[in-house]
Amino acid sequence: MQNRFAKKTTISFRLEQHKVAALDKLARAQTRDRTYLLNEAVKAYLEVQQWQLRHIQEGLRQADAGMGTDHAEVRAKWRKRPR
Repeated sequence: MQNRFAKKTTISFRLEQHKVAALDKLARAQTRDRTYLLNEAVKAYLEVQQWQLRHIQEGLRQADAGMGTDHAEVRAKWRKRPR
């Protein structure tokens, strides 16, 4: 849960005008401001990227622990699958 009193930092970046217009249209429709929507978008992006990184790291951990499946075994199972 995001703390609404958490310290905030101002950043700036360039964005294509049509994206700004779409963002502003969404903000008006949701009775929100642009900053709120940008914060929500960054939050969603970070959640997805962090989820993916955790799963990659877990996969690497399993591979390092020898928990993988041999390529030949995977191929054999693939060939035996029902079609």
